[in-house]
Amino acid sequence: MRVVITGAAGFIGSRFAEMILADAERLGFDDIVLLDALTYSGRRENMETALADTRVRFVHGSINDGALTDDLLAGARAVVHFAAESHVDRSITGARAFFETNVLGTQQLLESARRGGVERFVHISTDEVYGSIPEGAWTEDHILEPNSPYSSSKAGSDLAALAYHRTFGLPVMVTRCSNNYGPRQFPEKVIPLFVTNLMDGLNVPLYGDGMNVRDWLHVDDHCRGILAVLDRGRAGEVYNIGGGTELTNRELTTRLLALCGADESRVTPVADRLGHDRRYCVDWGKIHRELGYSPQVDFAEGLAATVAWYQENESWWRPLKAAQ
Repeated sequence: MRVVITGAAGFIGSRFAEMILADAERLGFDDIVLLDALTYSGRRENMETALADTRVRFVHGSINDGALTDDLLAGARAVVHFAAESHVDRSITGARAFFETNVLGTQQLLESARRGGVERFVHISTDEVYGSIPEGAWTEDHILEPNSPYSSSKAGSDLAALAYHRTFGLPVMVTRCSNNYGPRQFPEKVIPLFVTNLMDGLNVPLYGDGMNVRDWLHVDDHCRGILAVLDRGRAGEVYNIGGGTELTNRELTTRLLALCGADESRVTPVADRLGHDRRYCVDWGKIHRELGYSPQVDFAEGLAATVAWYQENESWWRPLKAAQ
């Protein structure tokens, strides 16, 4: 049976494509299709490990191409939908692409899945759709209050996905994750940006007072949570996936400085991002109770390993950063 993984050349999608291979036989997948448009952050080399498996094939194309998605999803058993424009700063300077891909592209994929008889559709989303929370943690039934063009486009795609379940009975599940980190993350994101800046002798830009809080989730833990939802999640449900490590941006910066052998003189305060949410935190009790998920990667160990990966893989990130 076929599973189609969209956005499979990106940071999270490519890691998921690798991790699903261990469970593919048990899940009944012998045709694993990696779909990606190979835009600026989708890298063919990210898929090399997965593509070495004979069950895996790559299709270069867009989720907005209805003829293509109709063809790929006809008779497919499952879809795991990562494809998205995902960088908040880019959404502030150019929002249109975010709505075209994240909302219209998702709707096209949902329609192809409906027509194709897809049995499991996992839509990957973000905690940013909830907006900022001053204390406590969001549960899945919290109202959506997105504050950036990026998060509003993801909220729109979430609602479209759930509407296709309620209207057409499409077996959709939505996951909402906290901030991911790990190898192969595009160097516009805070951890690889800071590490590569420090490697190049540059300062790191810290937004505002540095007290914005994020919960950090290793990409492997995120993928484990998604696999659990794909396997055993209930149709029509939303599952938060968190990492369990809350840090202010300043605390994160201090850890990265230490791992890179740098000091506070390498930090340059910059004007805060427009609409910058103060704090995110998801309650992941539901996925723990129903599906047995818990994060497994210790943050200190995971962060150190991530920093080491960028230090050892300049040939991967340097061309990407030079092109920005």
